[in-house]
Amino acid sequence: MQMIVRESRRRGKRIGLVPTMGFLHEGHKSLIQKAREVSDLVVVSIFVNPTQFAPNEDFDRYPRDMERDKAISESVGVDVLFTPGVEEMYPAGFSTYVVSEGMSSILEGKFRPTHFRGVATIVAKLFLIIQPDAAVFGQKDAQQCAVIKHMVRDLNFGVAIIAAPIVREDDGLAISSRNIYLSPEERNDAAILFYSLRKAEEMIRGGERYAAAVMREVEKIIRTKRTAMIDYVAVNDAESLTEISELQKEKPVLISLAVRFGKTRLIDNIIVQL
Repeated sequence: MQMIVRESRRRGKRIGLVPTMGFLHEGHKSLIQKAREVSDLVVVSIFVNPTQFAPNEDFDRYPRDMERDKAISESVGVDVLFTPGVEEMYPAGFSTYVVSEGMSSILEGKFRPTHFRGVATIVAKLFLIIQPDAAVFGQKDAQQCAVIKHMVRDLNFGVAIIAAPIVREDDGLAISSRNIYLSPEERNDAAILFYSLRKAEEMIRGGERYAAAVMREVEKIIRTKRTAMIDYVAVNDAESLTEISELQKEKPVLISLAVRFGKTRLIDNIIVQL
């Protein structure tokens, strides 16, 4: 990998990175396309990162299909596929982690306390190994994007972080590798997530300014589905992720949620610009 990086730098090429955990889908393809637009050499990493999973989460059953991923990567023109093993990324005795304080302890962090430590650490390692000029992440993981942006700023990585729009199914469900876990009933019910977010946007554009009222309506809509169990619905500043009680003009607002359908936990969000 280092030889490819050095040669690309020597030739003055811009390097774009798309970090993934594999099981590539249309959402990943959109990230790769965005990386292609801003760089000369596109690197896609595939690594199911154990440090961002808690012991009770789905690391062992997370979907994996490397041959399929290689075929998809080739079909969309990926220049380099980086597929390190766990021992390569976390050698024996590994004990150094990147911790983003504050921003990592809210929203997803309340339910997954060690998640963003794992995310920030593996992304930092990928940045040091690949040395990209730009890295593309999906807006579906809005908090992850915010954490990475702050890490890059705080640690002077010099990498441009690009958040690409969420890619959705025809009924609005955000495309995710975890969607394959859903039963037919759960898959049908899961479409309520985007519907509820759109209703929240309608409320705000219709004049509602109190976050509590917006959250109550979103929760009410989601609870109409039998298989849905809400972890959280939140309204935050889209950049700092600070909680908002009253919405203000010219401040982008992030409405985010995490909901379980059976054993499958899905996240989604929408940004509303007043």
